[in-house]
Amino acid sequence: MIRLDKVCRSFMVGDQRVSALSDIDLHIAAGDYVSIMGPSGSGKSTLLNLLGLLDRPSSGVYKLDGIDVTSLDDVQQAKVRSEKIGFVFQSFHLVPRLSAAMNIELPLILAGMPPAERKQRVTQLLEDYSLTDRADPRPDQLSGGQRQRVAIARATSMNPAVLLADEPTGNLDQTTGKEVIHLLESLVERKVTLIMVTHDPDIGVRAHTQLHMVDGRLSDEGH
Repeated sequence: MIRLDKVCRSFMVGDQRVSALSDIDLHIAAGDYVSIMGPSGSGKSTLLNLLGLLDRPSSGVYKLDGIDVTSLDDVQQAKVRSEKIGFVFQSFHLVPRLSAAMNIELPLILAGMPPAERKQRVTQLLEDYSLTDRADPRPDQLSGGQRQRVAIARATSMNPAVLLADEPTGNLDQTTGKEVIHLLESLVERKVTLIMVTHDPDIGVRAHTQLHMVDGRLSDEGH
């Protein structure tokens, strides 16, 4: 499903080159549940951004479903991202002026899905995530847990094969956080590949495969 071979990512800071990822070799099978843990600045989010095609490696190869996505141009990568990858963020990243339903619908509009099919899909997602009675409010009128459920519904609206979650419980209380984790884990039962960055070891150990990052390297690749 996912294979990284000798992937590196470096940035120029002033006149110095700083290495964020060094020689990452990684294989993640379809349907796996993976946690990425490590201290701040260890490269977790950089790795997640590369996996989500939000960034490109400085060197190395990233293959997704057997396709070398590092060789694709920006338009081709955007198409793969739209069709195969969903994102859930700590800060939700919902559009403030849109209702919950319209936030969920947004990826479907961008993908060119016909209106009738969009409406049916959004209605189903609202039901699936217990949001039917919260379709009309804007994000600032929702609780943190409701906002994250909207974000997960949006992330799964295109039925992605891979779901990337960056500290999905970081802005939630413990009880709501557990509900969100159980919701994400239910997607694994539907054969979605879940890759989650977390600082919380109690959440990290729930994953089938646990990766630990230190100074831009994988210290335990979980193979």
